[in-house]
Amino acid sequence: MSEKTPQNMKPATAAKKLSIYLPASPAEFQEGQVSRATFDELVANPPQWLTDLRANGPHPRPVVAHKLNVSIAGLARAEITEALTTEQIDALLADRPQWLQEERASLAAVRAEEKRARDAAAAKGDRS
Repeated sequence: MSEKTPQNMKPATAAKKLSIYLPASPAEFQEGQVSRATFDELVANPPQWLTDLRANGPHPRPVVAHKLNVSIAGLARAEITEALTTEQIDALLADRPQWLQEERASLAAVRAEEKRARDAAAAKGDRS
């Protein structure tokens, strides 16, 4: 029986799975492959740099969008293309600019329509 080769992932993939902004991570994380064992250890026992990045940012766009409760496309429409820190996100939430209010309403409408469609499909499935 042959030995299993360890699974490795690129730093960008590991950063995406950890929901962190890769350029803000330490150089040693960015410069090589991340083994599955290392990744599992990062998830189970995050080092201080990972805890700090998750708490303070800068955060990647999917995390920014989630924290602002808008879509990634909404961020693009608002011309927010760079990573934001938690402080910057909190400032936007406190200020609530017009674009943020519109994008939040838009996302809420999309989610409501998706729920209505799921409920209609489920009801139709129950009748069959």
